[in-house]
Amino acid sequence: MKKAATLLALLLITTAPVLAQTKNINKMEKRIINPWQWQNKRSYVQAVEVKNVGSTLYISGQTAINADGKSSDEDMKSQLIQALQNLEHVISQAGYEPKGIVRLNIYTTNTAELWPHFPILQDWISKHGIKQALTLLEVKSLFETLKVELEATVVK
Repeated sequence: MKKAATLLALLLITTAPVLAQTKNINKMEKRIINPWQWQNKRSYVQAVEVKNVGSTLYISGQTAINADGKSSDEDMKSQLIQALQNLEHVISQAGYEPKGIVRLNIYTTNTAELWPHFPILQDWISKHGIKQALTLLEVKSLFETLKVELEATVVK
């Protein structure tokens, strides 16, 4: 019995450091690259490097479409809020968290109409501690009556 206990102790002593190193190697790491400071006021970063990713979720554009599949015909503010809610719902249903967003693309049919409501997006980003690369594009049209669409890449 004493021999078995000694052997077990020796195994634990020699393998514990290796297991601890392996655990650290597999932990996801995010590095933010911001050569300037001006983008901080606009709630995005220039680049996000992600290492040791466990999995990646690519989310289709989320818009103000309700659970029954009906497109909203409301104003930009209402559509932005619903698009954010839908984005968050998809993220949580997949078992991810909004803070894992590393890329966010925003498509809008009217940038001038979106700007007054941009703080809604910024508050949502801040609330979840998101640091993401971002692209904003004005497009000629979106599906049916939609005015804004959010497309994201999320990691964990």
